[in-house]
Amino acid sequence: MRRLLRNRGYRALLVGTFALAAWAGSSPALASGLPTGERVHGQVAVEPAYDDVSGNIIYLATPIKSPFPTHTNWHSVAPLYLVEYPPSYPGWTLNCLGVPGNCPDHDGLVAGVAVQAEPTVYGTDASAVPGHDHLVAGPASHGDFNVAWEVIEVVFTNTTAANNHLTTETAIEAAEAAGDVIEIDLGFAFHCNVVAASAY
Repeated sequence: MRRLLRNRGYRALLVGTFALAAWAGSSPALASGLPTGERVHGQVAVEPAYDDVSGNIIYLATPIKSPFPTHTNWHSVAPLYLVEYPPSYPGWTLNCLGVPGNCPDHDGLVAGVAVQAEPTVYGTDASAVPGHDHLVAGPASHGDFNVAWEVIEVVFTNTTAANNHLTTETAIEAAEAAGDVIEIDLGFAFHCNVVAASAY
């Protein structure tokens, strides 16, 4: 069952900080195995994600000056899952690492949501949360694709479950059915599009 982030003040802070940091730019990706972190090219931020149908790496491009949050008709919005991992996870490379990390426009804020929602799993210090992955349906995946994305944070309810790398919507749904994760609708949508790896 999806929960809506009910703390309006926190949600407003989250939206404002995402917008401010998008104007400020971001850190480059780290050089190791899987791609990680945001890269800014002109007025576009590009970051890695998982196709939530296949589990393959894809890339998302967000125009820095696009309206944020977007005010798109709800029929034109698809979910962007943001799977937050706790300090106990095994250590594979995540799409965004650490706090402030290599996606500074949102690392700390989404870590704060996880700490608030499940302190027994994530602890009480958002700066200790190691990072997260993004999952979306690519345009050719036959999944729920659009260019306006509603951000759904996926938070683990126990440390054992966090040993599993969730890279598909099917895996998220199975973990939720088992009571191992909860979904938190962060209450806003933004524009981004799937782009070729060469854009990264």
